Amino acid sequence: MAELRLGPLLRYADGSSATVWVEASRPCTAEVRCADGAHGEARTFQVAGHHYALVPVTGLTPGTTTPYDVLLDGTRVWPPPEAPGASRRFPPSVIRTSPEGDGVRVAFGSCRWAAPPAGKHDPAGPDALDTLAARIAADPDGERPDVLLLLGDQVYADETSEATRRWLAARRDPSEPPGNEVADYEEYTRLYHESWLDPEVRWLLSTVPSCMIFDDHDVIDDWNTSAAWLADMRATPWWRERLLSGLMSYWVHQHLGNLSPAELAADPLYTAVCELPDGTDELRAFACRADTDPASVRWSYRRDFGRVRLLMVDTRAARVLDEDNRAMLDAGEAEWLREQALTGRGSYDHLLIGTSLPWLLPHLVHDAEAWNAALCRGERGARWARFGEDLRRRADLEHWAAFPASFAALAELIAQAGSGPQAPATVLVLSGDVHHAYVAEPTAWPSPAPDARVLQLTCSPVHNSVPLSIRLGFRFGWSAAARALGRRFARHGRCEQPPVNWRKKGGPWFGNQLMTLTLRGRSARLRLEQAQPNSVLKTVEESTLTPI
Repeated sequence: MAELRLGPLLRYADGSSATVWVEASRPCTAEVRCADGAHGEARTFQVAGHHYALVPVTGLTPGTTTPYDVLLDGTRVWPPPEAPGASRRFPPSVIRTSPEGDGVRVAFGSCRWAAPPAGKHDPAGPDALDTLAARIAADPDGERPDVLLLLGDQVYADETSEATRRWLAARRDPSEPPGNEVADYEEYTRLYHESWLDPEVRWLLSTVPSCMIFDDHDVIDDWNTSAAWLADMRATPWWRERLLSGLMSYWVHQHLGNLSPAELAADPLYTAVCELPDGTDELRAFACRADTDPASVRWSYRRDFGRVRLLMVDTRAARVLDEDNRAMLDAGEAEWLREQALTGRGSYDHLLIGTSLPWLLPHLVHDAEAWNAALCRGERGARWARFGEDLRRRADLEHWAAFPASFAALAELIAQAGSGPQAPATVLVLSGDVHHAYVAEPTAWPSPAPDARVLQLTCSPVHNSVPLSIRLGFRFGWSAAARALGRRFARHGRCEQPPVNWRKKGGPWFGNQLMTLTLRGRSARLRLEQAQPNSVLKTVEESTLTPI
């Protein structure tokens, strides 16, 4: 009999359809049955000895909340059976569909270490996703996100838990590279099981739709920092298998669920993998192409929630690393972003740009990254270039500011998308990565300034440690003294002035946290909540971004 190994994850959902992702223990037919009669089924596909299905559910009614069951070969496997006499810990998983024009509530964050089992000491503190799950479970009819955006570092391939390190040691010799980091596809599946089998997170992801994008730790810290970094990694004997396995597991566990049923039906790779008895070789060939020709593969995607447009942007695999032509996005990716932002202006009231790496940083950090990029480009000679490359890797100087032309191009696109009679009410850049939260707003643009409210909203981590050095460094980074120091860096690097200026509007806030946007018509509200030890999300900031 087939068993449910992982999931279900409710991924895509609109007014009448949804997709539900599962991993089963053997080949089978996965079925989703909703209480209102809506249903869907799909045969599992196989990758590296694992069996997965992404079940399209059709026939849903807009504006309803429908409990659902998951069956494998006709046997119900979700909700899981309760022990005799035990009270049900979580309510039924549901698919909620919003009526057209009803707005959307978006929760987002990044950087989640897997929480340890219940009763174990958690050095990172309470998990914001666990805490969100507890709140929703306690009041199933109360407020909940319509969608959860996970903006990178869903798993940590290079920072494994003690339990995973013991599992790796039983499988291979950890004294051989890559040591206690994951090495292949099977080891990546261990990370997803460890993270998504957390009871609270498992239930949360079964009942709140999610959109995901990778960041560096999904593969390795500083992934694609520079051409020199990549050359060094390719010279190691373990890198190729690590990268291919990371891309393959990301495609299976995260990327597929980002796509709508129509996009899945039109995806030749998904069709091929589903039709083959074993899709491993087909998926591996795709990952090889993504490695050797990154511009041939697109991980970015668009989702529309009524009159809210979300553009999730790949800022890792789409980079151009040549020092003389460095870009956060290759030409094709940049053009895709531009088309998606500008096509159909007037049909959306809010434009959300999801990018794991913040566009607007503390001024000192921005100037230091621009200065470092100039050094690595050779502006101050070969000796400074070598110093710059070493510093770039040690200090993680690789955000949008480290790609000055891309920073300026994004500023120009945001200004264009946010200007004129068809301008949305807001253009909001949603990011994570930097292990704290803040709000920043541009204050000076090349004329004319956009009509939309433009903000950088950064929220991180969901569940991770925040050392004192980060707290002190980012508090100082926003100060006037830090800004003056940053200008000195910029002058030394002969850096051009950025095309926009900005100021901090809120933060920095430190802790395990989530931001939530409530978007109704042309109004927007923001709330920041931090996880507390008593399984409570405490509101630490709430503000109106546009008039109600």
